[in-house]
Amino acid sequence: MKKKVAVALSGGLDSSVACWLLKQQGYDVVSVTAKMVDDGKFEQIVQNAKNVSDMLCIPHYVLDLSKEFKKDVIDYFENSYRKGQTPNPCIICNRTIKWGRLFDYAIDELGCDYIASGHYAKITDDNGIKKLYPAKDEKKDQQYYLFELNQKLLEKIIFPLSDYTKEQIRQIAADNNLPSKSSKESQDICFITKPMTTKKYITEKFGTQKGDFILVDTGKKIGTHEGFYQYTIGQRKGIGIAYEEPLYVVGLDAEKNIVYVGTKNELYKSSLNFYDLSLQYPLSVAEFDANVKIRYNMEAKKAHVVLDFEKNKGHIDFYEPVSAITSGQAAVFYDINDKHLIGGGWIE
Repeated sequence: MKKKVAVALSGGLDSSVACWLLKQQGYDVVSVTAKMVDDGKFEQIVQNAKNVSDMLCIPHYVLDLSKEFKKDVIDYFENSYRKGQTPNPCIICNRTIKWGRLFDYAIDELGCDYIASGHYAKITDDNGIKKLYPAKDEKKDQQYYLFELNQKLLEKIIFPLSDYTKEQIRQIAADNNLPSKSSKESQDICFITKPMTTKKYITEKFGTQKGDFILVDTGKKIGTHEGFYQYTIGQRKGIGIAYEEPLYVVGLDAEKNIVYVGTKNELYKSSLNFYDLSLQYPLSVAEFDANVKIRYNMEAKKAHVVLDFEKNKGHIDFYEPVSAITSGQAAVFYDINDKHLIGGGWIE
């Protein structure tokens, strides 16, 4: 009996090639497209996915999750900004949509053995424990976004692109004339499309509200802004204040509508606390050294991690200060020797 696998198909390059590779490997492949927003752009995504599925002669299912996406992802995104946090909607979408409802639909309703996606990460079996390692193309590696996956999910997931570079994936699409062969990289926030920006989106939702820019080291007011939610920690552009040194956003006070600014040195901190601990497999120790990322596109930094299993939280001390530790982002830790993902949590 062929093993049946559902591919989470957006119609883009990576997920399309994932379908092609799995079919070549002899799986019984079906595709599932989650409709996140009820608009023209997502109708086009559904159509693109259908075009790929038709060409590959595989069944295509559309799962309308627009109400759930609004509640779980968009509302979370907006509420995070209201609280002075910088959200990470891709991780929440993975938890609630891709490895949540779409996963359940594929396994329970379609009777699939596995679910696959176009993520760049590698699942390896280590004496019965599934571990997540970097993909061959480490520039594209997406372990960070997958830190909430657990053993139950990892047992049922396939990442077909793990042993390929992005260039090889493009070549496979071109050689096989897949409809997605010339598609561009998808943008970070799928529900905010150009020319709309995150700042414009948030300002349209919340309006403007005059507040103060305050120098963090002296407490001196040095200007005004139109809403703390228009700024994120580490931001330099768009502050618009003449000063003897370049200024960066170093803190936000949602209650008082204050944006704290300071010099580059004032962005650096050596420790953080996190909550909602997720571990990819059970740990026998609560304290260890690891490489840690506090955002996707950074180089992992060596740190000491202390976990509180009872309270589902933890503390991280970096060996060297890191820039722009941001509330609402994920702190993800990796094995210091072989780079596999251990777990992570959400920065307070």
